[in-house]
Amino acid sequence: MKYNPNEIEAKWQKFWKENQTFKTDNKSDKPKYYVLDMFPYPSGAGLHVGHPLGYIASDIFARYKRQRGFNVLHPQGYDSFGLPAEQYAIQTGQHPSITTEENISRYREQLDRIGFSFDWSREVRTSNPDFYKHTQWIFVQLFNSWYNCESNKAESIDTLIAMFEKEGNKTVKAVCDDHIPFFTAAEWSSFSSEEQEAMLLKYRMTYLAETEVNWCPALGTVLANDEIKDGLSERGGHPVVRKKMKQWSMRISAYAERLLEGLDQIDWTESLKESQRNWIGKSVGASVTFNVKDADHTIEVFTTRPDTIFGVSFMTLAPEHDLVLKITTPEQKAAVEAYIEATSKRSERDRMADVKTISGVFTGAYAQHPFTKEPIEIWIGDYVLAGYGTGAVMAVPAGDTRDYAFAKHFGIEIKNIFDKDISEEAFAEKDGFVLENSDFLNGLDYKAATAKVIERLEALGQGYGKTNYRLRDAVFSRQRYWGEPFPVYYVNGLPKMIDSKYFPIVLPEVEKYLPTEDGQPPLGNASVWAWDTVNNVIVDNSLIDEKTVFALELNTMPGWAGSSWYWMRYMDPTNEEVFASKEALDYWQNVDLYIGGSEHATGHLLYSRFWNKFLKDLNYAPTEEPFQKLINQGMILGTSAFVYRIEGTNTFVSKDMIQGEKVQKLYAYVGLVNASSELDTEAFKAWRPDYANAEFVLNGNGKYIVGHEVEKMSKSYFNVVNPDDICEEYGADTLRLYEMFLGPLEQAKPWNTAGISGVAGFLKKLWRLYADDNGVVITDQEPTAEMYKSLHKTIKKVIEDIENFSFNTSVSQFMICVNELSQQKCHHRAILEPLAIVISPYAPHIAEELWSMLGNSTSVALADFPEFKQEYLVESSKEYPVSFNGKMRFKIELPLDLNEDQIKEIVMSDERTQAQLQGREPKKVIIVPGKIINLVG
Repeated sequence: MKYNPNEIEAKWQKFWKENQTFKTDNKSDKPKYYVLDMFPYPSGAGLHVGHPLGYIASDIFARYKRQRGFNVLHPQGYDSFGLPAEQYAIQTGQHPSITTEENISRYREQLDRIGFSFDWSREVRTSNPDFYKHTQWIFVQLFNSWYNCESNKAESIDTLIAMFEKEGNKTVKAVCDDHIPFFTAAEWSSFSSEEQEAMLLKYRMTYLAETEVNWCPALGTVLANDEIKDGLSERGGHPVVRKKMKQWSMRISAYAERLLEGLDQIDWTESLKESQRNWIGKSVGASVTFNVKDADHTIEVFTTRPDTIFGVSFMTLAPEHDLVLKITTPEQKAAVEAYIEATSKRSERDRMADVKTISGVFTGAYAQHPFTKEPIEIWIGDYVLAGYGTGAVMAVPAGDTRDYAFAKHFGIEIKNIFDKDISEEAFAEKDGFVLENSDFLNGLDYKAATAKVIERLEALGQGYGKTNYRLRDAVFSRQRYWGEPFPVYYVNGLPKMIDSKYFPIVLPEVEKYLPTEDGQPPLGNASVWAWDTVNNVIVDNSLIDEKTVFALELNTMPGWAGSSWYWMRYMDPTNEEVFASKEALDYWQNVDLYIGGSEHATGHLLYSRFWNKFLKDLNYAPTEEPFQKLINQGMILGTSAFVYRIEGTNTFVSKDMIQGEKVQKLYAYVGLVNASSELDTEAFKAWRPDYANAEFVLNGNGKYIVGHEVEKMSKSYFNVVNPDDICEEYGADTLRLYEMFLGPLEQAKPWNTAGISGVAGFLKKLWRLYADDNGVVITDQEPTAEMYKSLHKTIKKVIEDIENFSFNTSVSQFMICVNELSQQKCHHRAILEPLAIVISPYAPHIAEELWSMLGNSTSVALADFPEFKQEYLVESSKEYPVSFNGKMRFKIELPLDLNEDQIKEIVMSDERTQAQLQGREPKKVIIVPGKIINLVG
């Protein structure tokens, strides 16, 4: 009876599917536990061995919790809108839904083969209309809400309208657009309905605004910062420029403080929390208004150092700032416009990261110092960002390193306001100084000067104390086809929401997935994309009359729309009326354990927390935070292989034969290289047409040796290892155990297929405890104390490891335990039955088969996890080292319940002791029961 992993795994995967073993009920007397993996995008390339790492860890934990008496929700689905499918549609004309379906089918096949305990009855896909109709509904709730700073939460827009009707907007404390003019209740009533709608748009949680965006002309869409690398789109490597576009935006900034405070309530790593704190970027300081000299303009700046206001030597505006072209003098116009053009080709991320390059242009204009009225030069520089703060800074070179370098570079006078030497560098500390050359602030320190200058600014009407955040409102429009359609039509340029009872608003068919010739988004190609407000249906564009039929929104929502609330849909995935019922939401509350990659530390996690808090404000979500505990799994790295081609030829030189000639280092597919780093040259020639006529300079052994480098596992590096191949050769249980065995979950670790055979051998050894060639060898005899000890050491260790997410050390303990039980010739049911349960979260297929061989008819996944019993680890005897004058000479096994006199009597009568003493009496016998025996003299 041999262990056949492929046969066993297919059998039990079929069993789980047919019996819906992992189907979860929303009602249970058991405590709930919700385990979730970060929403995967179904790539056409399928999984490589790095992808399942987090899934295996979450699956182990979900299976363990299930066996510990919890009602476990462990769902899976697909973040199935996305740019890759759209790009493929542009290239081939194939509808993205077809590509997505094929990708999902492949993904699901691979996931099933690894044996995950997902409740597939709850599967969701963001690209399915029955899912995104709820995303559209949430968008409408955001549109119909505003953020009340007094109640510190989002509220219905109706409460804001009531305030306007009663008292106007002067006393309203809201997160809203800047510089909204005040109006009275009477003035509000006198506004036309369109004027009222335009005003409300300045307060809504989602709103239309001219926004600086990352525009990729080649892809025809806006990109998020994390979709850009070195000024190029991450997908395709196309140039990205900054430009202004009218976009839907979300007021995530309203939640900045709550997003910060919430970090103290959740169990995330400190490094992850710090990433979010830095992204939110809270700063306390002052808003200062500078008048532009000889012009009817003002420049508002936010500064964390209002105490340094008398050290302002110049001002710097972001090149995109609205005022730049308005205040630039004719003499400086050409230089300023050229600089703006050059800056538009750099991403915000690149500009923020580049601290070495100093560049800027003088506008020719001057501002006035609010106190001295002295003229201050106004420059533009790309180290200032339009979207951060006000897009303008008051430059104090004496107290800021970057301002200091800028002033030195351009020869701008530096005003020293500190009792410190700044001839070599700026003094950027907030303590250890008093101010000088600072008028009414002379002799004051940072704290006293800050309070005093804010008081004077407020008296002048040119500033006030303010808390600022780096977190900016999130752009929510994408010029793409394959995304959630907005449920929006336009009347006289103002957005109107379609009633949710007509949702979903389904994506229309288009002939081309590229933007239109006149630059409209791909939905501009749709011929049936207008809203009939009488019949409440989508109709042909030719019927648009701007009376009852209107144009629909042409942008789609970004990829993060569906992923910002999807965990709640898993709680009640078939509900057609609401995104999840109150009963389901109240039962599951939030995700107890969330596992995924660190690349989502800011974007996805901030947006998710924002939407969750918003839905909590409107009494739809039961908790403030969506994910109670979060773990980032480390990356499994690939070992790339390199060949070396002599430049200008198709001749490849073995790595150990390179003699100094100029060679190109090229990737080779790792499947063509054996464990000794030898390339299969014939297979290499057959691999790619351009290598068909390759020639090789081999080493003295007639081999071609490749080079290696450990780096990210990627299809473009040809270092991807397909999990299907591992499952086929060794089985899924071997893959699961090996991925955990590679190292701590949260650390990056290189993949090395050479080590997998040891894990496969371990499973065969485990099998032999239960069966030999002739069949099952289980006995009902009473196990020995040593057998119980081996088992309970393992139970204890596995419980501790799973609770602490130290899965790699559990695998080591399994190996130790099986080795010990093999030596003890253990085939005892009382040991092997609990052992099958303990190992089942890690290797579920073999565990199911062993459980069945033991005579059980139910799934091991539903068995109770064994209880650890301390008494089996209590030692009844101790092997003492016996030392003479501190040197150990022999060991003796003695019962632990002996007292000192009994131990001394036994040791002194031992012939080995007599041989050491040679008739002498020791001066002293030191005995520490349970530890040492030492004879002195």
